[in-house]
Amino acid sequence: MRRVGILILLLFLCSSIVYAGEPSLGAQGAALVDGNSGRLLWGKNAEEPLAMASTTKIMTAILVLENANLDEVVTVSKNAARQPEVHMDLKAGEQWKVGDLLSVMMLRSYNDTAVALAEHVSGSVDEFCQLMTEKAGEIGAEDTIFGSPNGLDSQIPFAKHHSTAKDMSLIAAYALKNEDFCKIIAQPEVTIGEVTGKRQCQVTNSDRFLREFQGAMGVKTGFTNKAGHCFVGAVERDGVRLVTTVLGSGWGNGGKEKKWTDTKALMNYGFATFFPYEVATQGQNCGEISVLHSQVGEVGAVLKEGYQGLFSKEEQEKIHLSVSLPESIEAPIQVGQQIGNAQLKLGDELLAEIPVIADASAPSYTLGDWFSFLYKNWITWF
Repeated sequence: MRRVGILILLLFLCSSIVYAGEPSLGAQGAALVDGNSGRLLWGKNAEEPLAMASTTKIMTAILVLENANLDEVVTVSKNAARQPEVHMDLKAGEQWKVGDLLSVMMLRSYNDTAVALAEHVSGSVDEFCQLMTEKAGEIGAEDTIFGSPNGLDSQIPFAKHHSTAKDMSLIAAYALKNEDFCKIIAQPEVTIGEVTGKRQCQVTNSDRFLREFQGAMGVKTGFTNKAGHCFVGAVERDGVRLVTTVLGSGWGNGGKEKKWTDTKALMNYGFATFFPYEVATQGQNCGEISVLHSQVGEVGAVLKEGYQGLFSKEEQEKIHLSVSLPESIEAPIQVGQQIGNAQLKLGDELLAEIPVIADASAPSYTLGDWFSFLYKNWITWF
């Protein structure tokens, strides 16, 4: 019995060590991102350009939501209708609501619906893809180019359609700030109808992650022969939101399963390792600054805003705030006026730049103040 007890203890210790360590993934590229701040928490080839298959549709969805109303009517073009599988089998001339096509696009990854929506918003696929690429740059996805609204890449050069695991996580984190996007991807199933009532379509959500992981929000699966099995996922627990991306988790049935185990390993590592930490608070005192030519001798310098993110215990000890303030400032000064700058750093990594503002006003000398000033100094001088 004693040997059994020792063996159980050793097994427990070993499993704890494995759990606490960094995840071992099959994906070619992977990223774990703080869903609120966008900070990369952990990655494997996270900034390597890779094919991303139908995870592309995350950007398609958020752009449609930002540029069209859910009740707008989409008329299907011949181009949209002839898109290859996986498709909804749209017919040229059919009319569907934007919100309905978005739902089936995200739940079942229908390629024809993505093209129909892209054409509805921009008039052509090419113009919509340009808009997608521009939006990626605005979000901070620096190495992402879209040449397709649905992720089909067999006819597109890699240079014209690729992303990175980090970029796809940032795009998803941005999209998840849209309530309609969150509602769409969380639907277990949906039934939609063509505007004229001639046809209906019923689909279930193909995202297993929603059902298999506590706090899962979605987001999107993907597969092509170039990209392999991919998945962008998000989880929220007690205000902590993690976003992960795995690209190229394998091919065939093994890869199809691996994208789920890779994602779960990343999420488990994230929740076990990173915790909410308030690095700086709004109104935090940063010192005093002398004011010239004012009855007010000095004003307090405070942070305009705070900063909170997810950090490991080790990282929390390495964060520092550096404040840059002038020795003095000239009146007039208004309360809330920027008078300096602060940088939050984790080692050499810049987390944020925060304006430093005055906590009080300091008006300039009035004419009477100037006479009083000259009189007092006249006595001193003579």
